[in-house]
Amino acid sequence: MIIAFSLVGLGLLLLVLGGEALVRGAVTLAARAGVSPLLVGLVIVGFGTSAPELVASVEAALAGAPAIAWGNIIGSNIANSLLILGAAVMITPLVLERATALRDPLIAFVAALAFAAVVLAGHGHWLVGLAGLLAIGAYILAAYFKGKADHVPVDIPETGQAHWAVALLGVLVGLGLLIGGGKMLVMGAVDLAELAGMSQTVIGLTVVAIGTPAPELATALVAARHRQMQVVFGNIIGSNIYNLLAIGGTTMIIAPAPLSPDLLLRDIPVMLAAMLVVLLVALFSGRLGKLAGLGLLASYAIYIAVLAIS
Repeated sequence: MIIAFSLVGLGLLLLVLGGEALVRGAVTLAARAGVSPLLVGLVIVGFGTSAPELVASVEAALAGAPAIAWGNIIGSNIANSLLILGAAVMITPLVLERATALRDPLIAFVAALAFAAVVLAGHGHWLVGLAGLLAIGAYILAAYFKGKADHVPVDIPETGQAHWAVALLGVLVGLGLLIGGGKMLVMGAVDLAELAGMSQTVIGLTVVAIGTPAPELATALVAARHRQMQVVFGNIIGSNIYNLLAIGGTTMIIAPAPLSPDLLLRDIPVMLAAMLVVLLVALFSGRLGKLAGLGLLASYAIYIAVLAIS
């Protein structure tokens, strides 16, 4: 029990330190590179914090259990859109410029619709996975050049003086701490749950389901505390796109089997609804406050509760 508590405590500490280093480094890179924090959140933070999902999905696919990989992708996107966004806006309201923030949520939602179409068609082929990887490559290039063209330089005094190499090192160290901290947190929490007599099913639906997006959650909370909500939003959208196209594409190449149509009964509709909410916010409102954040968190709690009793 002492070891389990130690793992949880150390994991939480690493998540906080990693989130701090990653956010500071990412914002500095944005200032140095002449691009917006939103773009850095989309490409570096969003993709980097999805590394645990990539490793887990690839391992599952190689082990002959691609269903675990697909469940990981869907569950992570639901957690990103409801849990992480909800928790962040409870700290600092999210205000978006609809002209610049609409494109990426729209791309994420279209990717989710394409994902659902693949499931509905019952078709699995490595070419589908390759198409996903080509799409994510094209998206990164388009996002970079669009971000360079649209960016209006801003003054970020607390981070802007650091050298770009120091900022890049901070990003890499932060990612490493987040990944290691998230793994330690889940390991310790699972051990504690087993000691408390919880079944593996309940552990998977509660402890692991909430622990898997721990790097994204820690990064979002740190960024929200520093009022870098563009990084938060970029992190969420970038992670959603990366999960669907890059991780989904890689999984389909390794294990090109049709996806279970059972996913269409509950989990994919929940994912689509959660990502649609984010898209509608960018399209019509451009603002999320504490009340909306509470609604997102409540929705995620209801989803987990339904999983637990089903």
